[in-house]
Amino acid sequence: MSTGKVLLGVLAGVTAGALLGVLFAPDKGCETRKKVSQKGKDLVSDLEETLKNFLSEVTEKFETALKDAKEVTVKDTSEVHSDS
Repeated sequence: MSTGKVLLGVLAGVTAGALLGVLFAPDKGCETRKKVSQKGKDLVSDLEETLKNFLSEVTEKFETALKDAKEVTVKDTSEVHSDS
């Protein structure tokens, strides 16, 4: 199973648990709304951080692959010129 799917599953589970906990808590409506709002803000913050990390990893892998491709191209080009 991919890391993205696991992460999404964990994030969905945490979100569902937090919302159910807040909704079934014996607080007044305004307090519950404040808690739901804060949980939403926390979730967005966590999601932003997760996406930043994911994009950083993807960018790093892309840059490594690009560097490797350039090295192979330079090597192949020099071999072609040396065979001539």
